[in-house]
Amino acid sequence: MNKSRLAAIDIGTNSIRCIVVEVDQQGRYAILDDEKATVRLGENLAASGAISPAAFARAVDAMSRIRKLIDGLKVEEVEAVATSAVRSASNGGELVAVLTRELGREIRVISGDEEAELVARSVRHNFDMSGKRYMIIDIGGGSVELMSAVANHVESSFSLELGAVRMTDMFMKTDPVEPSEIEKLRRFVRSELKSSFPEEDRPTVQTFIGSGGTITTLANMVMSMRRQTYSTSHGFEVLRSEVVHLLAMLVRKDIKSLRNIPGLNPDRADIIVAGLVVIDEMMKFFGANMLLVNERGIREGLIINCMKRLQLLPDSSTPRSWKGSILEFARSCHYDEPHSRHVAKVALSIFDNLAKEFALKKNDRKLLEAAALLHDVGYFISYNSHHKHSHHLIRHAELFGFSPREREMMALIARYHRKSLPKKKHPEYDRLELKDQLTVSRLGGILRLSDGLDRRRSGLVEVVALKRSGAAFNFKLLGTEDISVEIYGGNAKKDLFEKAFGGTVVFEM
Repeated sequence: MNKSRLAAIDIGTNSIRCIVVEVDQQGRYAILDDEKATVRLGENLAASGAISPAAFARAVDAMSRIRKLIDGLKVEEVEAVATSAVRSASNGGELVAVLTRELGREIRVISGDEEAELVARSVRHNFDMSGKRYMIIDIGGGSVELMSAVANHVESSFSLELGAVRMTDMFMKTDPVEPSEIEKLRRFVRSELKSSFPEEDRPTVQTFIGSGGTITTLANMVMSMRRQTYSTSHGFEVLRSEVVHLLAMLVRKDIKSLRNIPGLNPDRADIIVAGLVVIDEMMKFFGANMLLVNERGIREGLIINCMKRLQLLPDSSTPRSWKGSILEFARSCHYDEPHSRHVAKVALSIFDNLAKEFALKKNDRKLLEAAALLHDVGYFISYNSHHKHSHHLIRHAELFGFSPREREMMALIARYHRKSLPKKKHPEYDRLELKDQLTVSRLGGILRLSDGLDRRRSGLVEVVALKRSGAAFNFKLLGTEDISVEIYGGNAKKDLFEKAFGGTVVFEM
């Protein structure tokens, strides 16, 4: 199969980042390398108006390494852009000329609007926001790009000079910071937002989708606070209350103490407080309670642009969907499609009969269906312990439309379709909140039972009714032939269902 290697380079105010990917003929890409160099082009830029000689030298040194990296990986096409610091610095043009020579390829200085469009392109590629109003934000070192959007349509776009490095240089003069400095920064952010979004034109949104180093650092710190260890922060959900509580803790600490905060990269310790103040004020200004993390941002937007230019992205009028992503992953693992689809059908039938009484939610149904379709993907590795292999494969898979928390729950639901029931000694289960543990047990119980009812993998059984009689759950089954083996399988795997829902299972013909 022919594959193409592409690279995207983002020369930002705080860092220079380069991502190298390999793209196949279906338009899917795998990341081969993700290089980051903290060069701080924005250091003292607000005061001096120019990139300092030290920062200039750091950038040239970083680009020299990146050139060797992309040449060594035999990259065919490179998209390279420079953003806020280079746009505003008096010697930005000079730096771009030197870096262009060092890289041996063109580097474009892009506008705030172009930055915003690249970020929006990445969001559309990664999140299913159909029917929702939300705000896309990208927080860099020098500027913040904001876009209000509905579904896949961006309504308005703004670039504000509120980046973490710039705000730190302008307002954070002491260590630890003084409350008066924080208040001055807050007033400044509110003033900038009010200028761009007058009250009569201000959208109210529930959800932010954010990218940039400040956002991913916030996610990593919240993960550490929650004792969660997801394989990625991509799609991670942060509540505004968590931003407020984290900020209240961080503002009391000096730089030395901040460098030891779990989840906080020491290189970002001096600018994180200003970055979080900006996030907090923006969420408050627009009434947002939830922040979804987009790890990709500008660089992925550049990769998608490059793929389009090289006609590597399949033309499709069909939007991405979570189910399409699940089926694509399942097929890549050579799953037993008829069995998995039948188990999913039975599981959803049981779910629908229980939903009202047990207040099961629409999103629970989505998790159950996804886990049912993927419960046997572990066969791809080995039959032995395939339920554990399924768990591992799902929790590390790139699945569209699922947050890390949902992917962890889905992986556990699939794991418990056979062998042991959920236990406190299972670390991934133990780390879940109690309400999520209950959801995993209930949905895992439904899946386990449904898998038992397809014991011969022949799709012979349907659940046509489910009624409560005291402590009993009476399942009325319809079979196209003798289904005694399937009833035996159901009885062997009803244990988790009975424990999670608090009753006994009885099968009727």
